[in-house]
Amino acid sequence: MQWAWCSASVKSQPKVGPFPPLKADSLQVSPYDSCFSTRSNYSSAKTHYHEFVIQATPVKRLCKTHNTITVNGQFPGPTLEVNNGDTLVVKVVNRARYNVTIHWHGVRQMRTGWADGPEFVTQCPIRQGKSYTYRFTIQGQEGTLWWHAHSSWLRATVYGALIIQPKEGENYPFPKPKRETPILLGEWWDTNPIDIVRRATRTGAAPNVSDAYTINGQPGDLYKCSKQDTTIVHMDSGETNLLRVINAGLNQQLFFTVANHKLTVVGADASYVKPFTTSVLMLGPGQTTDVLIKTDQPAARYYMAARAYASAQGAPFDNTTTTAILEYKTVSCSSNCVKIKPVFPSLPAYNDTATATAFTTKFRSPRKVEVPTEIDENLFFTVGLGLQNCPRGARSRNCQGPNGTRFAASMNNVSFVLPSNFSLLQAHHQGIPGIFSTDFPAVPPVKFDYTGNITRSLWQPIRGTKLYKLRYGSRVQVVLQGTSIFTAENHPIHLHGYDFYIIAEGFGNFNAKKDTAKFNLVDPPLRNTASVPVNGWTVIRFVADNPGVWLMHCHLDVHITWGLAMAFVVENGVSELESLEVPPVDFPVC
Repeated sequence: MQWAWCSASVKSQPKVGPFPPLKADSLQVSPYDSCFSTRSNYSSAKTHYHEFVIQATPVKRLCKTHNTITVNGQFPGPTLEVNNGDTLVVKVVNRARYNVTIHWHGVRQMRTGWADGPEFVTQCPIRQGKSYTYRFTIQGQEGTLWWHAHSSWLRATVYGALIIQPKEGENYPFPKPKRETPILLGEWWDTNPIDIVRRATRTGAAPNVSDAYTINGQPGDLYKCSKQDTTIVHMDSGETNLLRVINAGLNQQLFFTVANHKLTVVGADASYVKPFTTSVLMLGPGQTTDVLIKTDQPAARYYMAARAYASAQGAPFDNTTTTAILEYKTVSCSSNCVKIKPVFPSLPAYNDTATATAFTTKFRSPRKVEVPTEIDENLFFTVGLGLQNCPRGARSRNCQGPNGTRFAASMNNVSFVLPSNFSLLQAHHQGIPGIFSTDFPAVPPVKFDYTGNITRSLWQPIRGTKLYKLRYGSRVQVVLQGTSIFTAENHPIHLHGYDFYIIAEGFGNFNAKKDTAKFNLVDPPLRNTASVPVNGWTVIRFVADNPGVWLMHCHLDVHITWGLAMAFVVENGVSELESLEVPPVDFPVC
């Protein structure tokens, strides 16, 4: 066995935030240091060892300094870079005052559900002063993913990019870019985000919206006390470069654009797509999009900008705009450009559903793919908001939702409740009774006009920890139907442990007789997070080939807080390679 520094530590990187990239010579030789890898003499695959220390760090934004929860003192956290086929070993040490877990968003986690990370789903949280080591292998995925905390609202600041390069010796299916830059879009609260969600949970009201959006941790020129730290991305004229755009925001779909530049989309959610050109991206929280950008404009400074796509009519949202600067590095520009005001882009209106839809429906796989055609499990899940009546005996201060209610959310009228004594995967693996049931409904308990005027009697979901059992290898179709209970909006639905094909989307109520004609069974895109259109539906298909317990939820964190989630139990197959691995020895206990 020989030792080699992992590529992320030695590759030159443009300035993309307030913290410099980690350097190999700053690391101590330890199997858990921040960027160390082993390489087998018999294979090009490597094992990368990292240590994530979760800790409070003073971070100043919008004129104020907050004790912010970070990883290794960095906000955003470290960028991890691996190759397809590599293994990651990440020791997470919790020195914060909150419980924490880390989710590797979009990683298939084949048979390694113990490393997936959602709190009380695949593991109990890492308690203060404790540690847990995540071990998993990247299999057949290339492109951009990310990692984030999956405990309460810690992912407001605990997140970072996960870049998967092709296997050594292999190339992108497009011309190699001159340079690559991760662009992490986030949300910032000018207070402790944990206090925000705790107050909302206590009162039953909607939480306060964010105070700013960020690009690589910085709000940008349009916010107070921010201009001097605005993210600057340097590029030379005449280059073709790759932007890896990640929506790491908590609660908001975002439009993203670069002034005067076209963006050619080449990948999404660590899958390649048939290239198409656009002037604007729309990403739901959790989604990633890889784009090529040509620096073919006059040498100058150009704003990158992101702001809300707010589809819920009448609901409050953060209507600010975050910016970074694309700066051409040329002889003529180097001394003068700093004085030049950047060119500002045109952004869609906040409620521009037509632009959002035009973007999401352009995605195709690069070639014909094997979509499941014979379906074993034909499921229909409604997704949306609701309201719970004030519990008997509760005080009015605990029921500050509309008309003295409490906000709720549900799938198929079940508002998901996490256990607190065991994780769902642990209960499944050990056969512990009473933690969950497997009677999650395959179809809505009551059929109604999902996107029309809905009687108040349908507004109240039931609370429960209900899972849906899938036989190993079963071919699954899920219709995700948005509802207009209380308000309709676009929901980014994320499925853990799986990629899925998005074979169709549309508006109104899904009609099997008419809408199956719209199914794309030739080259649909492969994603891990699907945007269900406002007052509309999306149809996904996948094969249940990964045993374990896998959460499906809305990636708007306020919605999962309210219960917009469910989970699949995928049974073991026949052989060892079709079965869940045993839990690691340092698996956290509740």
